[in-house]
Amino acid sequence: MSTDNKTEEQDVNTTYAADNEQTAENQEDAAAQDTQADASAEASELEKARVQAEENYQRLLRVQADFDNFRRRARAEKEDFAKYASLKLIEQLLPIVDNFDRALASSKETKDFDALAKGLDMTYRGMDQLLTAEGLKPIEAVGQPFNPEFHQAVMQVESDEHEEGIVVEELQKGYILKDKVIRPAMVKVSV
Repeated sequence: MSTDNKTEEQDVNTTYAADNEQTAENQEDAAAQDTQADASAEASELEKARVQAEENYQRLLRVQADFDNFRRRARAEKEDFAKYASLKLIEQLLPIVDNFDRALASSKETKDFDALAKGLDMTYRGMDQLLTAEGLKPIEAVGQPFNPEFHQAVMQVESDEHEEGIVVEELQKGYILKDKVIRPAMVKVSV
């Protein structure tokens, strides 16, 4: 019996050993499959990341191209604006230039200088209205205290009528466009 028991024990041990080997192989196969699944999942994620990176790169290229186009358009518009900034004013001045032409042509034909003076006066008033509508105002100078922001003193004169530092005479008109002095008035100032 002891031989039978040993044989049975050996068979059981062999069976257990075979089972253990089979289980170890199954575990190795499962681990290999898990490793392959992990590698496959990582490869899939890597491919997704590559696709996303390529999409982002293409989007970046399109945005850069759009920005370059915008910059070119903006520069062209700025150049056009600077080139044609005075277009509106010139269009408004053309009828006044036409009136000057008609007045000069009429005075040459008729030699009527009173009509010429009247035509020039009407043309001047049209010009003045246009410039006033654009925001141009003359600087009030005579009788005002001298202000170097608005007046340019070219002479000093003694005056019994005015206090010291008062503008006595305007030699050339000064102008303000909206809130900016574009030309100071040239004046004589009392001493």
